[in-house]
Amino acid sequence: MEFDDIETIAVLGAGNMGHGIAEVAALAGYEVNLRDIKEEFVQNGYDQIEWSLEKLAEKEQITQEEADAAIDRVTPYVDVEDAVGDVDVVIEAVPEKMDIKKDVYGDVEQYLPEEAIVATNTSSLSITELSEVTERPEQFCGMHFFNPPVRMQLVEVISGAHSSEETLQATEDLAEAFGKTPVRVHKDSPGFIVNRILVPLMNEACWMVSEDAATIEEIDSATKFDLGLPMGAFELGDQVGNDVTYHVLEYMNEVLGEAYEPAPFLEQIVEEERFGKKTGEGFYDYENGDGADIPTDAGTDEIEARLLAVMANEVGNLVGGDVSNPRDIDEAVMLGAGFPDGPAKLADDHGLASLESTISELYEEQGHPRFEVSDALREAADEGGFHASGDDEDVVEFTNIEVYKPDEYDYVGHIVLSREARMNTISPDLMEELGEAIEMLEDDDEVRAVLLTGKGDRAFSAGADVTSMAASADPLEAIKLSRQGQETFGKLESSPMPIVAGIDGYALGGGMELSMCADMRIASKRSELGQPELDLGLLPGWGGTQRLKHIVGEGRAKEIILTAERYDAETMYDYGFVNEVVENDEFEERAFELVAQLAGGPPIAQELTKKAMLKGREDTDAGLEVESHAFGHLINTDDLMTGITAFMGDGEPEFEGK
Repeated sequence: MEFDDIETIAVLGAGNMGHGIAEVAALAGYEVNLRDIKEEFVQNGYDQIEWSLEKLAEKEQITQEEADAAIDRVTPYVDVEDAVGDVDVVIEAVPEKMDIKKDVYGDVEQYLPEEAIVATNTSSLSITELSEVTERPEQFCGMHFFNPPVRMQLVEVISGAHSSEETLQATEDLAEAFGKTPVRVHKDSPGFIVNRILVPLMNEACWMVSEDAATIEEIDSATKFDLGLPMGAFELGDQVGNDVTYHVLEYMNEVLGEAYEPAPFLEQIVEEERFGKKTGEGFYDYENGDGADIPTDAGTDEIEARLLAVMANEVGNLVGGDVSNPRDIDEAVMLGAGFPDGPAKLADDHGLASLESTISELYEEQGHPRFEVSDALREAADEGGFHASGDDEDVVEFTNIEVYKPDEYDYVGHIVLSREARMNTISPDLMEELGEAIEMLEDDDEVRAVLLTGKGDRAFSAGADVTSMAASADPLEAIKLSRQGQETFGKLESSPMPIVAGIDGYALGGGMELSMCADMRIASKRSELGQPELDLGLLPGWGGTQRLKHIVGEGRAKEIILTAERYDAETMYDYGFVNEVVENDEFEERAFELVAQLAGGPPIAQELTKKAMLKGREDTDAGLEVESHAFGHLINTDDLMTGITAFMGDGEPEFEGK
């Protein structure tokens, strides 16, 4: 099956994951057959889709017309033949039990078209074993969505032992058509990528309590506030369901060995049916207690190092087992679990050699197989890290941003804030990389203008990474963070090249401050902008109190900052902050057209124009002085003669920056 031939998709199972996947497919324009074993089940799933689409329309994330069109594409079925008899792709999302899934494939195989692809939404079960129940194992693969599918960006595309490259590529293309980010899992291994990192992490937290090495509060404090993960390990366990974690561990233990033995404390919690939020009690009490009330300063360096070492070793197991590579592992975990950085990057930043020593010492002390150091971890530690530079010293690797030069446009550089799972929020590491990228593009003779965007269509940047702010509770550290942002953003403002901020989605707080430093701003109609800092008891700390008034005037600047309101793109256009507002589906093309137009301008004149205008902010007379000297300098350039010649001949000038 070729991707271009896919028109109709059957989703088997109308539960939380099934109806969510069906909604995503319908929003992407596909005809969707939603099937379950009882009329009441499938009707409930259909009703949930309709409710969700209405909510998206109410929040103006989609139009009412788009919501109506999407629900019209969904058809509920109970009869198997009617549901799958004329479809191109089947996405199975029934309960996570091997026998149930196998029974489903037996039911659908006899009616399924010969060329159809079958994808399972399993989070951990063997793709190979499931595929061998069918008569088309080469057309079978994993397509693991994350909950809720409408919001979560990641899709793990998993290769079984028999999956063909054509099937895997079509499935990746389909995920992209759904507006998701596919990450390839190259080998069928329990837990795939994200669960292979998260489940051992949660298990190790339980082992530490079992051994009286640390308390729940100490571990969650270290996980959430020292490591900066979105939840504490136990808080996450309660959210996922401790019974689910336990069953995944049992399967990993069975297939991968004793390194994945469930901790006694986890077994105890499951035996007591303390499954987490869904039962009202897990590691924390959600009915009669305060829930996950985690202290901010109870963690220790020892806890942090042990948890990081376990994650680093698991990265090594995935790399050494040819399941994935460090870059894809980091992307998957950031998108699927909301980590601020991926586990390989976190390990590298801490010091991989130190973590290797930590886990080696634990193995010597306890001898448990989970502490057996992976060969890939040893090799990466010897090389300086999982993300250590390769042989090509000219290649600059970034973790929080992407930098490239699009082939379709001459002299254009593109910087993408790529923390999509975190709404492209701005962390100190991102700022550091952004500063490096600006300098790199300024030194590149093939770049004359830069487009700055956020990855995905949800946010340009939703502001500062809250974890970074929490870590800067000390006033001196907060001042340092503020100055880092001011200086990094200032590099954009003072860059000799024209900079365009392409705003698609949220540009809030620090994200809006970043866009202020661009020379022009283009926004999609769905975008929202604002400075919400005063609602938090703060003020814009990355230049907003100074830069915004120069763009919209002091009165409007005070209104935006002091009210802390959010504004739509059209209003910000009226205020003079946004230069152009475009339809959502035209945003990317128009943004590149604009920056390409600027890239075709005279580089020397553009640089001096920006310099004169920036100087004039401080002192009009000083700005006029720079302007006059710049005018005198330009009168003797080759670019001037190029421009005059083109003007006289009614042609387009080709400036060379001379």
